[in-house]
Amino acid sequence: MAKYSVIMISLAALFFLAGCGEEDVPPPPPQELTGNDSGYFCSMTVIGHPGPKAQIHLTGKEKPLWFTSVRDMFGFLLLPGESRDVAAIYVTDMSGNEDWESAATGPWIDPKTAWFVIDSSKTGGMGAAETVPFSGKEEAQSFADKFGGRLVSFDDVPAEYIFNTNSGLERDRAESAMPGKD
Repeated sequence: MAKYSVIMISLAALFFLAGCGEEDVPPPPPQELTGNDSGYFCSMTVIGHPGPKAQIHLTGKEKPLWFTSVRDMFGFLLLPGESRDVAAIYVTDMSGNEDWESAATGPWIDPKTAWFVIDSSKTGGMGAAETVPFSGKEEAQSFADKFGGRLVSFDDVPAEYIFNTNSGLERDRAESAMPGKD
């Protein structure tokens, strides 16, 4: 009987210890952007650029990676050489945010639950076409009605849009600059 008890206690301890490393760790909360934070790709101060911003938290890192535009964040996620050890991602919620110039202060939302307007006339942090996030579909549609563009979900943002510099506003500008165009 004592042998049976030792085996049962050993098995219980083994199952207990096996589950220790598998706890769900909550994602880190969004950080507030400061005047010292610089963009991951451009190394420029993020807060000085117009439009929505993004932050990616990598597992085991104290500070997030900052992006001067949400489009750059998608670029990071799609590029094959970048880290895949993502603990959390946050983007500026443009729902109710009328000030394009100071959108850097948040509020922050999980982009996987957001609606994005692409191909609008608004440009992001580096003057390129922006991927504009909204927590609400109605707010996103209202923005698209006002500034053009179309609505897509996180999983439906096309890689061609992220990496193509001749999409949306840039395409229109390039076409209007062609000889014979007025």
